[in-house]
Amino acid sequence: MNKDNLLKRLAVLGYPLLEPDKNEDANSALADLVESGDLRILEGFPLVLANCAENGLFDYNKVQEQLKSPNDKMNLSLLIMLSLALYKMLGLKFSWWNKLYDFFDNEYMKQEYEKYFTALKNDQDLFVQNISMSGQRVKSTFNNYFRQTQAYLDDLLSVKEAMAVEYSLSQVFSPKQKELFLKKLRNEKLTKTEKEYFSRAVKRKVLALANPELHRLAQKLLH
Repeated sequence: MNKDNLLKRLAVLGYPLLEPDKNEDANSALADLVESGDLRILEGFPLVLANCAENGLFDYNKVQEQLKSPNDKMNLSLLIMLSLALYKMLGLKFSWWNKLYDFFDNEYMKQEYEKYFTALKNDQDLFVQNISMSGQRVKSTFNNYFRQTQAYLDDLLSVKEAMAVEYSLSQVFSPKQKELFLKKLRNEKLTKTEKEYFSRAVKRKVLALANPELHRLAQKLLH
């Protein structure tokens, strides 16, 4: 494994120790990150995992398949539990958090999670088997880069998702109503006529869409 190449690949996935220069296979990069044994690189695991998972690029089984030694496979699991503890401690609510946490359905991993959570909360050292990391440095690394990548992550929404939203809006709103909906969402200034039309026609539909009971009934009909 070439370390300089790994640094470039991690930069693509949100940990810019070097400037990115190409697209990257997230699962392969995560596997190499675990195998690196480099403390500075390992500190960025929670950041890279969050960026990959947010974009649907992370597959635990595919990462594990690329790890040869049982020691590295264990480190992968422990680094994931460390990462989940970090997200929870920072109050970050990812849609995939519960599913990933529940994937590790054994008492040992849950105990390690609790240890990591307590250590991070108290700025204590974190132990991934025989590897010791500073809890404070792990938090700082994550905070230094993750907030900066949010706009970038938004730009990485798939074409499929964008088209799905566009299609759904077209099913509910007329072209003019959809235009006003998006302008309002972007906090763009509306003319007096647009404001009146928005209040008279668009807002009523928005209120209906925001009704949780209506949403529940619609979901029920689709199942």
